[in-house]
Amino acid sequence: MEKLTLETEITFNAPAAEVWKGITDPEIVKQYFFGTMQESDWKVGSPITWKGEWDGKAYEDKGKILEITPGEYLKYTYWSSMGGTEDKPESYANVTYILTEEEGKTILKITQDNNKDEASKEHSEKNWQMLFGALKEMLENK
Repeated sequence: MEKLTLETEITFNAPAAEVWKGITDPEIVKQYFFGTMQESDWKVGSPITWKGEWDGKAYEDKGKILEITPGEYLKYTYWSSMGGTEDKPESYANVTYILTEEEGKTILKITQDNNKDEASKEHSEKNWQMLFGALKEMLENK
């Protein structure tokens, strides 16, 4: 069965450096990501984790940094403890962020593979739009 890849993008009225900081700085992430604690040293091969609570349930999502060009590009594996799948290699998705800055605006393009069906693809896309929509609002209204 073929897994689906989603692509979505958000345009920020902010420079790429600010958007990158919003993606990688745990204190900023916590503000727009419902108190989630994000942890990574942002080096290839290093773990990345997100811990928090959703609807009264503790969760710990995790992955590994595959590629990184600070300020421009990030690719990591991702598994969610809330996703209903076992923590095994085939359950992980690859998530990519590409930041492109033009005339003071930044386009953040997000791709995520390994979506099992159209419904889960749409659900993930809504989550990305909501999550980075909250960062966009934060950056543009500061």
